[in-house]
Parts: sequence; C-alpha cells; structure tokens
Amino acid sequence: MHYLYIIYSETINRYYIGESHDADERLKQHNIHYFKSNFTKASNDWKLSLKYLCRNKEEAVFLEKFIKKMKSRVFIKKVIENPEILTDLLKKM
Repeated sequence: MHYLYIIYSETINRYYIGESHDADERLKQHNIHYFKSNFTKASNDWKLSLKYLCRNKEEAVFLEKFIKKMKSRVFIKKVIENPEILTDLLKKM
C-alpha cells in the first residue's frame, strides 16, 4: 500500500503534494525539516489535508505528478473536497 498526500501550511499559505508508504510519518518529517533541501522546510506547521490510499507506489506517483502538472490551487482544493476525482484518474491510467 502507498499513499498520495496533500499537506497545507497556513503560515506560508501553500500546499505540498507527495507520496509515501506512511503519510503520517512523512508529515512529521516535513514538520521537523528532515528533508533539508525540500520545499517544505519553509514552514513547520504542515497539516494533512488529504491522505489517499493507493494500491501501489506507481499509482501514488502517477497521481502526484498529475496534480503537480496541473499547477492549479483550485484543482488541489477540488481534489481535497472530492477525492473521487483521484479514483476516476486512476481508471484512466
């Protein structure tokens, strides 16, 4: 199992999209700046906005890249409000 996750920082008013086999642990890592060169080092108040279970890493990476390629905050908010969008995307994968 693998997860697509979306986290949000109120301090910098930004979303971050990632994938991991343990989204909760990854959130902790982002908040303690475990990834020194990662974008998320800009803040330490990241909160989980979406945790979407995928069957495998390939699905999670596909969704992560798709969302990032959209470059749309509006799309990210729609996905958070309606995760079924991700299910539909995976059907077309």
